[in-house]
Amino acid sequence: MGFSGHLVFARSCRSLLEAPVFDSLDEELTAGVGTWESRPGGWQTLQFDFGTWDDADLPALVEWSKAPACVAQVSDSDLALVTGLDTAGQRWQAWLNLDIAARLLAKEPEGLEDQLLWLDTPEFHDAVRHKHAELDAEIPTDAEGAVAWAAAAGIPITPQTERIQELLRSHETPVEDLFSTLLDELGFPPGH
Repeated sequence: MGFSGHLVFARSCRSLLEAPVFDSLDEELTAGVGTWESRPGGWQTLQFDFGTWDDADLPALVEWSKAPACVAQVSDSDLALVTGLDTAGQRWQAWLNLDIAARLLAKEPEGLEDQLLWLDTPEFHDAVRHKHAELDAEIPTDAEGAVAWAAAAGIPITPQTERIQELLRSHETPVEDLFSTLLDELGFPPGH
């Protein structure tokens, strides 16, 4: 069983856990937070179990840090929805691992009585193909949003939008590694 929870990426000259958005975490939850190796410029990644992060926390974190931030909602190390927000309120989102996202988001027929039986039908596979095509069509816009977000973070190089699109079409697991590679490609150099 892989990791399920949130990866929070933001900048701070202090420990990111000092952000007021995390004040409500008790000692036990704080002790369970994983910290990834810091990146140059004060960029940090925290790894939280499910139930400790709320979507409303992202704007609060951006306001506190006065820098763009993003969060990846990870499911079993197979799938993630990444949401980024800059200081001007511009938001972008992208799925990591479209194949699994399409299976999860495929529209179920109304009145479905047994989901397990539906998963092995031609109709299910058609629904997955349709959802995959829909998600894939959003990738150029998602990649542009990610690149603009990195620029708002003060990244001195312009990331290659085509490379970001390739990553968003990747099937790499664990998805945590794909998230880290996405940050690399957006111009946030790995720590030393």
